[in-house]
Amino acid sequence: MPNNTKNLLPRQVADAYVDAFLELDPITGTYLGVAESARRLPDYSPAGAEALADLARTTLGRLTEAERLPGADSDAERLCARLLRERLTAELAVHEAGEHLRAVSNIHSPAHSVRQIFSLMPTESAEDWSAVAERLRAVPAALESYRAALTEGLERKLFAGPRQVSTFLGQLDEWIGTDGGWFAEFVAEGPDGLRGELTESALAATGALAVLRDWLRDVYAPAVEGAPDVVGRERYAGWSRLWNGTDLDLDEAYAYGWSEFHRILGEMREEAEKILPGAKTPWEALAHLDAHGPHVEGVEEARQWLQDLMDEAIEALDGTHFELAERVKRVESMIAPPGSAAAPYYTSPSEDFSRPGRTWLPTMGETRFPEYDLVSTWYHEGVPGHHLQLAQWAHVADRLSRYQTTVGHVSANCEGWALYAERLMDELGFLTDPGRRLGYLDAQMMRSTRVIIDIGMHLELRIPEHSPFHPGERWTPELAREFFGMHSGRPAAFVDSELVRYLGMPAQAIGYKLGERAWLAGREAARKRHGDAFDAKAWHMAALSQGSLGLDDLLAELSAL
Repeated sequence: MPNNTKNLLPRQVADAYVDAFLELDPITGTYLGVAESARRLPDYSPAGAEALADLARTTLGRLTEAERLPGADSDAERLCARLLRERLTAELAVHEAGEHLRAVSNIHSPAHSVRQIFSLMPTESAEDWSAVAERLRAVPAALESYRAALTEGLERKLFAGPRQVSTFLGQLDEWIGTDGGWFAEFVAEGPDGLRGELTESALAATGALAVLRDWLRDVYAPAVEGAPDVVGRERYAGWSRLWNGTDLDLDEAYAYGWSEFHRILGEMREEAEKILPGAKTPWEALAHLDAHGPHVEGVEEARQWLQDLMDEAIEALDGTHFELAERVKRVESMIAPPGSAAAPYYTSPSEDFSRPGRTWLPTMGETRFPEYDLVSTWYHEGVPGHHLQLAQWAHVADRLSRYQTTVGHVSANCEGWALYAERLMDELGFLTDPGRRLGYLDAQMMRSTRVIIDIGMHLELRIPEHSPFHPGERWTPELAREFFGMHSGRPAAFVDSELVRYLGMPAQAIGYKLGERAWLAGREAARKRHGDAFDAKAWHMAALSQGSLGLDDLLAELSAL
């Protein structure tokens, strides 16, 4: 961080932090569209992690000074200061617990970040491809720095769970492939003038993946054999703070998950009766839709179908329930690269919107896609879900601090909005078809089940005595897998991928339902305050223009709009 930070107000301190953070994390720079970041990769070693921690500590000290200045008590400065302090404090707690030294996951690890960032790099000019080649040459050092962190974790007996390691090894096999691997396939579209450089750089990157895989298989996996896959209450509480922006009452959250499970199950049974009268379970009706319901045939056809769905949603919602800027209306449907986890995802637009927001569909080798399983998911990932919130943040960034609209991200705020968006589309009448509505309820059920099993297995809680499923027993990953599979219409490969995701990202998955609860409660409080004068469209746009907030602040701010 530059030294000339005296007499800066909190928002200026926050933005100075972003500048310094992007120097250390050029992957985030590429997400934001910072051209200077395009040729580098982060240092994931213990020293690199400590540099980020030192930046956080220094920034917190400067924030304390900034909060004493005249003007620091304005609403804009106060909200930014609260977010910055909460985020950096939570990040430091996770760092000091050594979590970066056992960062193995099927969706959220340094190796995943290194690979995924190439999908977001511009590739329109020879200069763009030159940056790709240079960043590819940086892959071996980045992966070696990641291995250094895991090695220190082994020395300190900070182990990743064996299930995460096994799944990640399978992903590495797929990325490496047999014919040059994913990197070689990626550079095949490059210009002829750079063909040799790109091919050589891609082969070096793939070789580095192979080195990492072999070390994980031969050294790391045997060393962590028998280690627990779950993290326990203390570690879970730290992760929960990071993902949710608040110190949750985890036992209350677990009970809430069960209450939502029972409520949604009742609705699912009613909807299933419309599809397959006499169905024993809602998932029997979903299996009927799998076999006989509407489908999209073909991968490219699915991509275009999802694009049309989002375009239609924008046309229907703009001017009626939202007021959208032209650049916010652009969102692209994409197919996720092979070797991705099973869950669809979204990537935000660059700060200048030169790269639009994008939704990504992992096909998992499938070419036939049931419509019921796509519609509410794309209301979540695309419109009016992640895309409207995160693109709107980029659109109003000039009114907020850069920190609030970029790296100050609170997962539960964003995932809560996206789940609220699914419910909103149901409220607005977009899910009147019984199949599509049952698919939406199945997605809601998955988010409730996540709360139950994520908290339950990591804290090894007891299953309630009134439960029809193993009453009185303590949760294990095996029981979680069985319970999830019994209450989901998704294929076994998806369920397996999701379970490993929850084990490797403790407390992230609970933020969907708990974040949605905050959004719904905030809307209800605002509606009561305004009475008949409540304007839902104005409330939505004001709510989407606040930038990031932890759940500590989200409910209060939504209620006051």
